[in-house]
Amino acid sequence: MSKKQDKKHQQQAAEPSLDFSKALIYTPAPESSAHIRLKKQYDLFINGTWVKPSKGGYFETINPSTEQVLAKVAEGTQEDVDKAVKAARAAYENVWSKMPARERAKYIYRIARLIQERAREFAVIESMDGGKPIRESRDIDIPLAANHFFYYAGWADKLEYAFPGKNPESIGVAGQIIPWNFPLLMAAWKIAPALAAGNTVVLKPAESTPLTALKLAEIIEESGLPAGVVNIVTGAGATGAAIVNHPDIDKIAFTGSTDVGKLIQKAIAGTGKKLTLELGGKAANIIFEDAALDQAVEGIVNGIFFNQGHVCCAGSRLFVQEGVADKVIRKLKDRMASLIVGDPMDKNTDIGAINSPEQLKKINEYLKIGVNEGGEVFQPNCSIPSKGYFCKPTLFLNTSQSHRVVQEEIFGPVLAVQTFRTVEEVIEKANNTPYGLSAGVWTDKGSKIFNMTTKLKAGVVWANTYNKFDPSSPFGGFRESGFGREGGLHGLLPYLNLR
Repeated sequence: MSKKQDKKHQQQAAEPSLDFSKALIYTPAPESSAHIRLKKQYDLFINGTWVKPSKGGYFETINPSTEQVLAKVAEGTQEDVDKAVKAARAAYENVWSKMPARERAKYIYRIARLIQERAREFAVIESMDGGKPIRESRDIDIPLAANHFFYYAGWADKLEYAFPGKNPESIGVAGQIIPWNFPLLMAAWKIAPALAAGNTVVLKPAESTPLTALKLAEIIEESGLPAGVVNIVTGAGATGAAIVNHPDIDKIAFTGSTDVGKLIQKAIAGTGKKLTLELGGKAANIIFEDAALDQAVEGIVNGIFFNQGHVCCAGSRLFVQEGVADKVIRKLKDRMASLIVGDPMDKNTDIGAINSPEQLKKINEYLKIGVNEGGEVFQPNCSIPSKGYFCKPTLFLNTSQSHRVVQEEIFGPVLAVQTFRTVEEVIEKANNTPYGLSAGVWTDKGSKIFNMTTKLKAGVVWANTYNKFDPSSPFGGFRESGFGREGGLHGLLPYLNLR
């Protein structure tokens, strides 16, 4: 061993290292579900009332952590979508577009307040239906959803100030399709700006997580919002296709997979419908040698593991500068060993359930692909429940740009790690995917941050933090991550015509 290697070995040996080989044991702290109100069966919410599906079809929504049925939900058909669109059109032409903006704002504000009042119920249902830890539902999803309604309530009567020199006009009926990873928050991202701009809505939630959208319909009903302004039609892919292809819808907003986004683009080509797409991602998290490493490691864990990787902007690629790579990987392994995988309703849980057996199967297939490609796998020695859909947090080391686990969106708690030497090298590697949604930079140098933000091809770049959202801040991507923005002043533009 050379003197230089021996010195490096002694330094590493001298550094304190936490031993998480034996997982900490906490007394279970489950959130009660006794206070929530769930019906055994939910119909469609059309024109301010609950109506049965025209063909009488219902499907089950499952708790992914227990595999138990939570409720039966109506399966909307083309006929049901047509009813919803007609209701939305009538409400737009006769009521909503003619209502003074300050009055529209009052309804949007009322919805926000009602979400706040029932926040605990919404958080529990979100975790039961989607599998995410109650801490995330309680502290992030539900408060942010309410804040989006508050934020856009404030813009409703100020549109002429938002776009000076222009005459902003509503566009009509918006068809909105949302995913399963942030069910209530995605509904708020889409419904709130549409209403503030003076449009009416037909919304389809994901078939595996429809319950908080249906509870939102209850709030909308309670708020006194005029009938037909918001319609919620549940169902699967065929229901979403009926919304996209309906001739009397003026604007489509879709959040979901890149493949489906491409199909939507083809379907509406030449129709004159406005479109925004928020699609997949393969975000790069970049740690430089001068970063605060403990803070960076915590940000990495927050960006990929706390949400089960169920975020399109999840930091699923990690680039570490060579000089600190060994130290970062050691700290990351130690931190992963302390994570608790289990019951989403337990306040101790860090990683909840995978949303569906289909998604878990996809993740496991990618784990096999990564091994077959020569990646080195690390999973902490943690236990997972015997029932439900769970996956251990996974680290892939010794990966390269050609590995599929580096290039393709997995949508699970899987992190691929690479090293780099120079700024130019990491920029080239980070940009070498079809996506362009988000990225993270960890460094002590502000100049380096500004340089990276101008070079990274991503719609959002976080600096020394990750996965931070605010209603006033726009979010969206480039390339195969979609186009258009949601949130902030930019989020109003897709729902307006500026004359």
